Amino acid sequence: MKRRTFITAATTSLAAAQLAGRADAAEAAETAETGRGRGYEIGARFWGAMPTGVTVSHRGRVFVNFPRWGDNVPFTVAEVRDGKPVPYPDAEVNRENAADPAGHFQSVQSVVVDPADRLWILDTGSPLFAPSSYGGPKLVAVDLRTNRIARKILFPPEVAPAHSYLNDVRFDLRRGAEGMAFITDSSERGPNGIVVVDLATGASWRRLANHPSVLADENFLPVIEGEPFMNRPANGEPSHQRVGSDGIAISADGKRLFYCPLSSRRLHSVAVDALADRNASDAEVAATVANLGSKPMTDGMESDDKGRVYGGDLERNAIWRRNPDGTFHTLTQGPDLIWVDTLSVAHDRHVYGIANQLNRQANYHEGQDLRRKPYLLVRAPIDAGPVLLR
Repeated sequence: MKRRTFITAATTSLAAAQLAGRADAAEAAETAETGRGRGYEIGARFWGAMPTGVTVSHRGRVFVNFPRWGDNVPFTVAEVRDGKPVPYPDAEVNRENAADPAGHFQSVQSVVVDPADRLWILDTGSPLFAPSSYGGPKLVAVDLRTNRIARKILFPPEVAPAHSYLNDVRFDLRRGAEGMAFITDSSERGPNGIVVVDLATGASWRRLANHPSVLADENFLPVIEGEPFMNRPANGEPSHQRVGSDGIAISADGKRLFYCPLSSRRLHSVAVDALADRNASDAEVAATVANLGSKPMTDGMESDDKGRVYGGDLERNAIWRRNPDGTFHTLTQGPDLIWVDTLSVAHDRHVYGIANQLNRQANYHEGQDLRRKPYLLVRAPIDAGPVLLR
């Protein structure tokens, strides 16, 4: 090769490499910024309090919640507008008020849009995990057409004891006169189980109370971000986290309710007919429980209209999908999917999720808060829509 030809070729190759390098860098920057290169995109960033729940209305409105666990939480329920959380349905009802627990949201753990396109708000009544009192634990419906509270169901102490922690909820509006709701109680200090609610009468009852399937594994020790995940108080001995029935999803045909303890890799289901039958004995309900084997460590779960179940893989920074035949598929994975909490399948054929770095909280790191804002709202495309039992 002639010297001039070589220099020209080398210069051209170097320029091409530099352009390719810039393109790769730009692509990497876009992936880091949006998550799109990993199969998901970032829909919103939260620079204030830590969120746990997300839900999407039939018309695409997005709602989130912020439990009062120690952050500055001026409002515990919000609608995401132009990428920012706005108090919903208004600022006053979001104001913590121990003197009027029934009239205000105390500490909301979950928000869920039902098959009739109503927003249901699940209030633990337990800021800082303190014992609740009557009026605190409640299920509140908001009419999305008027943005006003349309229904409020208060749970009596025998259903939501002082140390209960009502975690997440799913609906079947075909049951009873106006439908039924099913709620997990994940408390570390109280009884675990499933709460059933008759939406027409407001009556509620507990099922699977401290059944083995709803309890945490006693010595469960996951590894998250390379570290054994344990309670590690600033002044005290480490201990295993023991959070019971947490994640919940309902099958596409409404026949089975899936649930899982947080401190476990087990997945179970129970017959919804048995849960809904107030006259069924505890033994009759328990007889319908099915052990579905192992799954990744998971917080919230969700289902789609093709009979599949979704969850966050907390140890792998991922979102998984369980197919009807029991096989698992990793839907998406990324370094910023740190503690995928609640999931929501929407009409736009995406699954939405909250990545909130819960494992980095101070109580797991000897008093050091290792969370790094922002917390993320993400979504990943799927080929299905939400379960609509109506």
